[in-house]
Amino acid sequence: MVDWSVGAANSQHPPGGSLFACKEICLDLGGREILKDISLQVASGEVLGVIGPNGAGKTSLFEVLCGRFPAKSGTVTFKGQDVSTLPLYQRARIGMGRTYQTPVVPDELTVAEVFKAARQAYKPYLNRWHVLWAMRLVRFSVDPDMPAVQLDTLDRRKLLLSCLIMRRPPLLLMDEPAAGLINSEVDEFDDLIRVLAKELNVAIIIVEHRIELLDTIADRVMVMDAGEKISEGDLGMVLKDPRVRAAYFEDVH
Repeated sequence: MVDWSVGAANSQHPPGGSLFACKEICLDLGGREILKDISLQVASGEVLGVIGPNGAGKTSLFEVLCGRFPAKSGTVTFKGQDVSTLPLYQRARIGMGRTYQTPVVPDELTVAEVFKAARQAYKPYLNRWHVLWAMRLVRFSVDPDMPAVQLDTLDRRKLLLSCLIMRRPPLLLMDEPAAGLINSEVDEFDDLIRVLAKELNVAIIIVEHRIELLDTIADRVMVMDAGEKISEGDLGMVLKDPRVRAAYFEDVH
């Protein structure tokens, strides 16, 4: 029998509060202001979409939230604790999962070896039953001896996501998970995100250009432009916001 107590413990947070939040995040890179006073919050089981034109600062925000870039100012809190100074690997170990725009997998490892590395990345080590549970959840079924580099884009995403969710992280930061997928594959990922949020109670922040995907899964949407938050709320509402329309269509005033 698989013991899911590790994931259950990670999912606890102050009653009635947000699981994850950031407040007034500012970021400078190379002397240039990238982010200015960005604040957001997300609760367990909620999907927050982040949209904006190219160069809006969406991925840079993720780099701050996951601990890869140190913010110039502002705070990041997780389960009620300030994690602003924690590096990326420590945030991952306390349950902050992250996926990337490009699903890069190890060139020299088989699928089974990738899972073994993920199971033994840090204690408590997991066993093969945790892997099988995660694979079934994301509908990932391939020959375990296949080199990971031979997987197509969808299966690469499933492999990497399986490695994350087998530890039951209460938070996922997903950067353009639909990139490189065809429409039927996007629909499959849509269903998977619903399962993670609504059945496993995972809080999800997702950067995505495909508005039709966010329309079906996002509880709220935050819009960024030029490093600032310009609107937040229901997708239909924010798309009517003149500031949002101006950011996407320069001829709208």
